[in-house]
Amino acid sequence: MGFLIDGHNVIAMIPGLSLKMMDDEQELIALLQVFCRVRRKTAEVYFDGAPPGYAGKRKFGAVSAFFVPQGVTADAALLSRMRELRGRGESWTVVSSDRSIQAEARVLRHTVMDSGQFVKALQQAAYEVTTPERKGKQALSGEEVEEWLRLFGVREEE
Repeated sequence: MGFLIDGHNVIAMIPGLSLKMMDDEQELIALLQVFCRVRRKTAEVYFDGAPPGYAGKRKFGAVSAFFVPQGVTADAALLSRMRELRGRGESWTVVSSDRSIQAEARVLRHTVMDSGQFVKALQQAAYEVTTPERKGKQALSGEEVEEWLRLFGVREEE
């Protein structure tokens, strides 16, 4: 099916991104959009700590971002969604390094992927987009390539 992602868990594992950055969530969403396009998948990403007036669901192509309001954790929202999907007979890949989330995902018969493994998959998708062997596919601009390299810590911010 698709991916259910603990967003802040993944951000913490991406070289060049930090949870202290103002746009860390948007940066991850951009990476997820490329990943979903390359892998032809969908993703739901959960972020907790949304300020008042900003909580809710937003669509970014194949990526649905859930900004969980303060007072509720992304883990709780993720668990609720895992149970809902399993109740409909759907099995998704749950991306989290949180052991309790992983354990519950396994009980619900979802596939589990550690955040570090998923970051490698994101990097591979980004690499595939930037390689010249992509026959018949639109190439990224030089600026886009530099941005990807900066995001993955290959280039320093200027």
